[in-house]
Amino acid sequence: MESARILIVDDEPFNLDYLQQELEDAGYSVITATDGQQALQQVAEASPHLVLLDIMMPVMDGFDVLRQLKKDPVTADLPVIVISANNSLDSVARGIQLGAEDYLPKPFEPVILHARISSCLEKKRLRDIEKQYLYSLEHEFEIARLIQGEFLPQVLPEIQGWELSAYFQAAHEVAGDYYDAFTLVDGSLVCVLGDVCGKGVGAALYMTLFRTLIRVLTGAPAGIDQDNTHPALIQRTINSINDYVTGTHEDTNTFTTLFVGVLDPSTGNLSYANCGNEPPRLLRNGNLTRLEKTGPVIGVFPGQEYTSSSIQLNRGDLLLAFTDGVPDAINSSEERFGNLRLFQTIVARSLLPGGVIANLRAELEDFTRNTRQFDDITMLSLQRSL
Repeated sequence: MESARILIVDDEPFNLDYLQQELEDAGYSVITATDGQQALQQVAEASPHLVLLDIMMPVMDGFDVLRQLKKDPVTADLPVIVISANNSLDSVARGIQLGAEDYLPKPFEPVILHARISSCLEKKRLRDIEKQYLYSLEHEFEIARLIQGEFLPQVLPEIQGWELSAYFQAAHEVAGDYYDAFTLVDGSLVCVLGDVCGKGVGAALYMTLFRTLIRVLTGAPAGIDQDNTHPALIQRTINSINDYVTGTHEDTNTFTTLFVGVLDPSTGNLSYANCGNEPPRLLRNGNLTRLEKTGPVIGVFPGQEYTSSSIQLNRGDLLLAFTDGVPDAINSSEERFGNLRLFQTIVARSLLPGGVIANLRAELEDFTRNTRQFDDITMLSLQRSL
């Protein structure tokens, strides 16, 4: 194993010789410098694991060296032990304030010398392990983020006479929100939006499960003796997902809110179910109406029989589905965006260039400026062209 490299910075030859001998006898690799500029040069060239730094030196004193080391991200975590005479406690305190790890009093006591050095090197070793672990986590999260992104539609279906748009912004590397839009073999359009409880990796894993189950089950052909209508398809899909999750993953206490709609583009009839999600809003002639919940969240109640409802979308009608991350967004004053502001934005900006989602996104970004997002934000809009 490579021995720790220690840089000794002191303009007194006696101190340099004493410290170098002590540390080499203890098995350390030693580098020396007699002033601050030499010290910075040695740090750059030799990458020591620890610096023993005298304060009072010519050319550049120890305080300036500390400032230079701590403001550089490359050397900010390099441990520094201040070397000081017993009557220089003010200098010691100032060195600690500037980022020194510890101090070593003069004259040097061997037991204290080795104890301080061992302690600092052990702290550095643990910090290095922590940094490596965090880097590994960040790398894994980045992979998870990329994989999860592949479960979201890369391109939305284009259907003549209809405009479909979506927005998704995860609060963290991975998300529990999800949305989807795809067509069935009969040309019908399926729109999906949901929010898995919790945050982080667990929610992200179940997000992929729910999204995949919805895709597979809605695309499965109906049996010979099964109702083939859109309401029946929705109910079969949701009941099957709920039975699977409550029967197989009941110990995880995981559930999802879900809005799923199946549209007949030729007639404008939309069959839908809203399972515990924020009620989507229908904008018609400047007035907003709610698509109320048709059932509870999915994954909690075994044997739950879900129902569906339907609406007729006329020319110019706009339907907006969203997760609770939209009204729950907060600004720097911890004020919620709220439903009232959301609805006012929908009505006022729905006909502006860019579409309601683009304009609502701009409103949200302006409202939450300089505030960290704490919940995923997902929106899906469907509008029948004039």
